[in-house]
Amino acid sequence: MSAFDIDGAAGADGDKEGLSLPPPMAEQSDSIESGKRLIRLSDDRGSSLTERIAARFYRLTWRTPLYGFRLRGRFPLQLLGVPNDPIPGDAAAGMALRAGHFLFRGLKLPTARLDFAALPAPPPFADYIHSFAWLRDLAAAGERHNVAPIAEALLRRWLDCHGDKISEPAWRPDVAAWRLFYWICYAPLILSGEDAVHRSRVLGALSRTARHLDRSADAARAGVPQLVAWSAIVAAGLSLPGGEPRRAFGEGGLRRALQSCFYADGGTVSRAPDQQANAIAILSMLRCFYALRSLDAPTWIDETLRLAVPALTALTHGDGGLGSWQGAAATPAATVAAVVDASGVRARPLRQARDWGYQRLLAGRSLLQVDAAPPPVARATDSGCASTLAFEFSDGPHRIIVNCGGAALAGALIPKDLADALRTTAAHSTLTIGDRNSTAILADGRLGKGVREVEIDRREIGSGDGAASRLELSHDGYVRRFGFVHRRLLILTASGRELRGEDMLIPAGRSRKNGGNPPFAIRFHLGTEVEPSLTADGQAVLLRLQGGALWQLRCAGAKPQISDSLWVDGTGRPNPSYQIELTGQAPAGGLSIGWLLRHIG
Repeated sequence: MSAFDIDGAAGADGDKEGLSLPPPMAEQSDSIESGKRLIRLSDDRGSSLTERIAARFYRLTWRTPLYGFRLRGRFPLQLLGVPNDPIPGDAAAGMALRAGHFLFRGLKLPTARLDFAALPAPPPFADYIHSFAWLRDLAAAGERHNVAPIAEALLRRWLDCHGDKISEPAWRPDVAAWRLFYWICYAPLILSGEDAVHRSRVLGALSRTARHLDRSADAARAGVPQLVAWSAIVAAGLSLPGGEPRRAFGEGGLRRALQSCFYADGGTVSRAPDQQANAIAILSMLRCFYALRSLDAPTWIDETLRLAVPALTALTHGDGGLGSWQGAAATPAATVAAVVDASGVRARPLRQARDWGYQRLLAGRSLLQVDAAPPPVARATDSGCASTLAFEFSDGPHRIIVNCGGAALAGALIPKDLADALRTTAAHSTLTIGDRNSTAILADGRLGKGVREVEIDRREIGSGDGAASRLELSHDGYVRRFGFVHRRLLILTASGRELRGEDMLIPAGRSRKNGGNPPFAIRFHLGTEVEPSLTADGQAVLLRLQGGALWQLRCAGAKPQISDSLWVDGTGRPNPSYQIELTGQAPAGGLSIGWLLRHIG
């Protein structure tokens, strides 16, 4: 189900049914669509209490003897082959393992005397260990004969705790699915010894994992986790003897998962670039399983990748890394390049993601990314952000305007309270009213009411030296609470040396629920290599970049002030930075604040 209904032109009457993507997905042209309205579905409230209770009860049944009995059966004597993993590992994390530590997002955990039944690690770190993603890193850290004993020893200890005990998080469908992929791809590391008992235990665990996924793949979270679970069923069908029925079963489920995971333009329903990269990675790995058997992958897998890769690269900056959107941190360029290379897709970035909701404007060395859609599907994310109409802006490899990012990385170097704050509208480069989020973030983490409609008008204006790209957007997230529509106008000149902006509050709705003149703030979070300073007249801020380039942000209608901020890098580490704030009171008749970001040297 799509997060939005879609009208062909801004201001069209009536709402159409939500866009559903029937595989195979059709190729989309990269033309600019001038008018559009995206509408959040009225039933997008996430899982109901009844559904959450039912899911909890189902997970509890995993611990029963009956469920364990259902996972018993014959196990293979060998694998049909070992596919290549097309994505390289992190050699630094692998060397840490050789030195006796798991290394994850800057945190270390000694492997000696580690209790796998009660890992003293935050949830993302625990998922990294239980999924055996570290096998990829260990393989990058040395020759097989040097790293295989480490892998086998850790696997033995894990099997002692979890081999026969089906419980979360170790057996959560997406974690178990990733584990199946890594166990098969790195079988030479975990099955290199002569111990027949160990070999039988590992192959038996592989078989149990496949049976568990047969029963639980649809219980995985909607979106990428469900896609990963069904991909693993197909991989098991291709790798284990007698797997043709499972492969057929898995391909049917995978095709349904693709339909619910992706929009027609290739973006995932979570709208998060890190999840987009994971989806591309798992499909690229799955194609290697087909290649192992000298089989062609279904055409709809290749078609999905041909759409998903341009959608991902649409969110890359001049430094090659990803923007900070929907909880993701700024994924490094090397990681993005590895995922794109693994896909085998060569295509230019998508300029206008019509359904995924991101706009990309490129002029000269300058690149502008804008969140031009309602928040993501509540069922598909735990870290969705109230970031509608926020933007990021870079000059070549230098990020000038950013979002804080990193809300999805809670648990490592980012405590939960900070992660919650990183989801707010104030953590993004856009406007807030009354220090409230444009879309509510509920106490249980779900996205609540707020932005329902986003209108977009994008076009190219002028010609020659006066040419520019014009993007006008609006959202209704503050109408019910404050009686204002937020409208943002962005104009990027063809040279890329000027970005003109105007933020407007337009009176709307029958009445103002909160009387008086509520405070507003327009925030511009700055990249870590930007050093700001106020000009003498107090109406502008000079932005000096590392390397000497100089930009200026000049404002009309409000005086800028500089305050502290932070930016989460690709390793999940918060870095101190600055932000520029334009503040004031919003009168009942609305307001207009203009600003100009200009390269001056």
